[in-house]
Formats: sequence, C-alpha cells, structure tokens
Amino acid sequence: MTTVDFTQYEMQTVSELLRTDTRQVPPVLLEESAADLGVADVEREVFFSKQYHDLEVEKLWKKVWQWACREEEIPEIGNYVVYDIADLSLIVVRSAKSEIRAFYNVCLHRGTQLLVSDGKVPAFRCPFHGWTWKLDGTLAYIPCQWDFEHLDSEALRLPEVKVATWQGFVFVNFDLECEPLETYLENIPEHFKHFPLEERYTAVHVAKVMPANWKVTLEAFIEAYHSVATHPQILKFTGDANSQYDVYGRHSRMITPFAVQSPHLGRLADQQEVVQAMAAFGGKDPATVHLPNSMTARTYAAEAARQRVSDGTGVDCSAVSDTEMLDAIEYFIFPNFMPWAGVGTPLQFRFRPNGNDPDSCIMEVFMLLPYPEGKRPSAAKTHWLTPEDSWTNAPELGALGSILDQDSSNLRRVQRGLKASARSGVTLSRYQESRIRHFHLVLERQLRS
Repeated sequence: MTTVDFTQYEMQTVSELLRTDTRQVPPVLLEESAADLGVADVEREVFFSKQYHDLEVEKLWKKVWQWACREEEIPEIGNYVVYDIADLSLIVVRSAKSEIRAFYNVCLHRGTQLLVSDGKVPAFRCPFHGWTWKLDGTLAYIPCQWDFEHLDSEALRLPEVKVATWQGFVFVNFDLECEPLETYLENIPEHFKHFPLEERYTAVHVAKVMPANWKVTLEAFIEAYHSVATHPQILKFTGDANSQYDVYGRHSRMITPFAVQSPHLGRLADQQEVVQAMAAFGGKDPATVHLPNSMTARTYAAEAARQRVSDGTGVDCSAVSDTEMLDAIEYFIFPNFMPWAGVGTPLQFRFRPNGNDPDSCIMEVFMLLPYPEGKRPSAAKTHWLTPEDSWTNAPELGALGSILDQDSSNLRRVQRGLKASARSGVTLSRYQESRIRHFHLVLERQLRS
C-alpha cells in the first residue's frame, strides 16, 4: 500500500485565501477537519455554488494546462477544433505543417464567435460582417476598409493562448505567463515512456452532458471503492479492493487488476469461473470458454486480449505485458484529464463544466488504439449522446456502455443529495478515496495561487 503524506499541504479555507477577492466562496475543506488531513471532509457547496464555479473559471480554467484535442484530429493545414470551457472558447488549428496555434474564438470587430464546430478552413471569416484572418492570426481583410482607417491592422491580430503537445495530445493554457507543459506534467512523461500514446489514434469519441458538477462526475472515476455497490456484475473478475492508489505533486494514478476475483465475494472462485465471468461480461457464451489446466485466469485473459486487439488493429501485441492488456492503469492529470496507459483498456476521459451551469458537465470518453506503422486511420468523429440517451446507445463503447450507465445513475442523486444534506460536507476514506482528497487539496492550492 502506498503511503499518502498530506502534511506537505498547508490547510487554509478559500475564504481566507481570497480575502481580497469580492467573491464569497465556501471553504474547500471543512475547518473542523483541518487538523486531520487524513480524513479531511470536502465542503458540499463546492459542487453546486455558482460563486465557486466563477472562482474556478478565474483561478483554474484560465491558469492551468488542459487537454484540448489530439494531433490526429487536425492532420492538415486548416484543420481546427473548437475547444470550449465555461464561457471561454478557442480555435485550435494546424496553421502550418509543423505548427499548431490556438486563438480566442472571437471576431475583433463586434465580438461574434468565429466558428461553432470542428472542420477545415482556408482562413477565419466572421459570418456577421466578413472580417477575415489568416491561419497565423494576422488580419487579412476588412470589408469597406476605408471606413476603418483609424485602426492599426497589426494590432488586430487574433489573440493567442499557449499551446504545447505531449504524447499526441494538444494542450492549451490561457495564461501567457504559465510554466512550461513539461514541468506542469511533473513525473507523468517518465511514467509514459513505455506507453507511446502518440502511436495510437482516436478510434472512439463519445460525449454526453451529465446531470452533475464536473467534480462530482470526475470523482466517480478515480476510485474503485464504488464497484461493490454500483457494479456488482464485475466482482467475479475485478480486484476492486485490491486497487493501488498513488498521488504525486498535482497528479495521481490508480491500478485496478482484472481477471482476479474481488475480495468482497469471500469464497475464492476457481480460475474457470473467473474467465467465464469475463466472457459473459464481454457478450460471449461462457460455456464456450475452457481454461487449460496449466493456465491461470490472468494468463488466459491477457492472451485473449492480445488476440482481440491484434485481430482488430493488425498490431502485434505479443510483447505487451499482461497488466497492460488487462488492468485499469488510470492516470489523472490535474485538473480534468484521465489518460489510461494500457492497451487492452485504451480509455481516456475528460470532464468539463457545461457552460456556466454548476449542476451539469460534459463527460467525454475516448479510446486510443494502436495501428500498423504508416497506416494511421482517421480520428473518429465525436458521437454526441443526448442527456436522455443511455451510454449503450454508443455501441462503439462495447460492454463499457452498461458500466457508464450504472455510474451515471448515481450522479444525479449525488448532485441532489449534496444540496439536501444536513451535513456540511462529504466524508472520504483514508486510502481508497485518497485520490479525491488529493484532488481537492491540489485544487485548493491552485485557487490560492
């Protein structure tokens, strides 16, 4: 078990930290728990307060590195994506063969949003009056320019934000004085040296508006403690209570083993039962699965996963370890990005506020798959589900859809319960929810910076 030392964090409420700020915000961590960081409670109002949301926009979203898109989403000059966070909007564009820029998505004439959906353009043309900018942000054309002689065209360049890339991910930062991405990521690049995500492509991208705050939703996916109640069907092949949790400077990691039985079940199932349970979850007839006497369930399941990925992608996975083929190796890059390191569970999660509504958020699920050298497929288009849709309405998610539906069923109840609670906050465990405590401590530190 990894020892989590929280004594490095100085406890202070947001109200104390921001006395010079006109906003009145609740404390992140309850004062009565400040002396005991191991069991610090989180103030419930941080999950639904509009004032707290506004604070996050100013102190968090305008200040941190955040994942905007994948490089393969903008492969050619003129390809762009629109990245929105709260009221902020950016155009992330491949402006030259080896150059990616990110501009504020706003016309400098009357404030019109320049673009509303992803695509490809030769230039940025405002739909209102036709003002046009080149892909490098320089002003190209103003209709009736004789009427704007008082303007300096050089001063009318589209404002930019910082852009950096890592492992095929394009990150943006609104703070022009921010630290470099490579230092912001801390030890994450070292951990991913052997997990070349830049050599994968976006095979699946599903998005949905969720009925809960972005933090409530995010927190449902950084612990396996909920599996025993929320996902009982996976306990026969999931070591939920065996999960390893690690926290770093800003970021964290969870490793949950599969093809092993949950300790919650008590009686130790034989190995055949484990692989049959996995087969049934994946939609196969368990009666057709027969474990050789010489094999463990993990060895069998890992080999089956290698075969499945190799058949589906044409990539040889024979040298990939069992844990990369089976286990949930989920990292968390603060504040809202979860890259997974494995091959057999090639997930990536992203969570964002849904505009300025603190009671909902946008959750996105990606799958990054390997591909044969020199044959990179096109990135999948975003499949937007309606708020009423089941995740199973995205068949590309496979068996994951039913799991996400179970997670979703909790979120609306959590969001409503937080508002109705007679308690001041929520209670967190010492170890299995250590990543949530760590997340809120890092968030607090960011909000006082």
